[in-house]
Amino acid sequence: MATRRKFISSTSAIVAYTGVSSFLPVSLSAFPKIFALADTIRVGAIGINGMGWADLNAVLKNPGVECVALCDVDKNVLDKRAAELLTRGIKVKTYNDYRKLLEDKNIDAVVIGSPDHWHCLMMVEACQAGKDVYVEKPIGNSIAECRSMVAAQERFKRVVQVGQWQRSQKHFRDAIEFVHSGKLGKIGLVKVWGYFDYGAPLTNLPDSAPPMGVDYDMWLGPAPKRPFNPNRFHGKFRWYWDYAGGIMTDWGVHLLDYALLGMKASAPKSVSAAGSKVLNFGVDAPDTLTTVFEYDDFNIQWEHAIGFGAGIYGREHGIAFMGGNGTLVVDRNGWEVVAQGKKMEAVTLQKSSDNGLDLHAKNFIEVIRSRKLEDLNAPIQIGSEVAILSHMGNIAYRTGNKIHWNQEKGKFDESVANQLITKEYHNGYKIPG
Repeated sequence: MATRRKFISSTSAIVAYTGVSSFLPVSLSAFPKIFALADTIRVGAIGINGMGWADLNAVLKNPGVECVALCDVDKNVLDKRAAELLTRGIKVKTYNDYRKLLEDKNIDAVVIGSPDHWHCLMMVEACQAGKDVYVEKPIGNSIAECRSMVAAQERFKRVVQVGQWQRSQKHFRDAIEFVHSGKLGKIGLVKVWGYFDYGAPLTNLPDSAPPMGVDYDMWLGPAPKRPFNPNRFHGKFRWYWDYAGGIMTDWGVHLLDYALLGMKASAPKSVSAAGSKVLNFGVDAPDTLTTVFEYDDFNIQWEHAIGFGAGIYGREHGIAFMGGNGTLVVDRNGWEVVAQGKKMEAVTLQKSSDNGLDLHAKNFIEVIRSRKLEDLNAPIQIGSEVAILSHMGNIAYRTGNKIHWNQEKGKFDESVANQLITKEYHNGYKIPG
């Protein structure tokens, strides 16, 4: 079984980092600013319709942090958020082009909450511009993008926190400490699942003109040029490979992250997957999916279903470490241990007692001040590891085959799977590195 360190090293080293697509000068990042406790950290946010807005507000709860700029390609969203901040006495500059925001030397850090297909370019160029970064998960929309993002952080030495905020929650950490104690006995299977209701199924909608105020070309960015369709916009974009990876890379990176952490694992030997599109019309990503990640002496099984079932162990989502003595089950509400006969004592539900997102933002700000990158709860290397695992699951589904990972070469043994390691960039954009 490959070690976590070796997995990160091999995946980030495959593509040597030689430059980025931005026009910004490399020299800006050569000398990271040291912040005293009295210094104000000035933050800009890019992509503020959903999680980007939640992330920004969590960051602003920390003393000595000020929001000075917002960016969004949808002027309706941009004006709304700027007005909301103004009611709190916060006046900001607004941009529709993130590159203009990155040019502002007064901005110390950025929050990136754009659709997935923009994460790589924005994060890499922010690092190059000398900004620290809080980037939403999954970090990249392909394995190649994940590698590029790790390489950029390592080159420019910026603070980069990935929005896997469960890494900052006490009850998740306590659960993993119990798993590592050995009390569960030999763990042969880790079940990871999400049974969600994402609202009404997508129906067939005609193409149309983009809404007034939306810079649709900028929204597409490196994605293929397609007519505007409401089903591919805002929160619905994640059902299409052009922009995201479905539930596997949405919830999967949160939950599979803890499966990897609990098993001290990284790259699987093989991946197989089967799924279907039952509810949604005309999408790419499956709304039901079962994926098996094979390791030397255990398996991790991912399962999701949209609109079907109530979940496992009475939970809509969770991770179950299934050992010879008992099973530990953990989700965002808490953790417990179900004993196997009389082999061990059960553990009653240990409830969550904190706000993971707020703690995650606090950790980000603290490391910006200290520059101790090792103190980050979810550095880019961790975000890359689980995002790559999730992309492997999607690649297995898309090829319809059991695929095998060659750790030494950093690629699959199957050529059809290797073709999906990189997503082609369009409209004049190039993947960094």
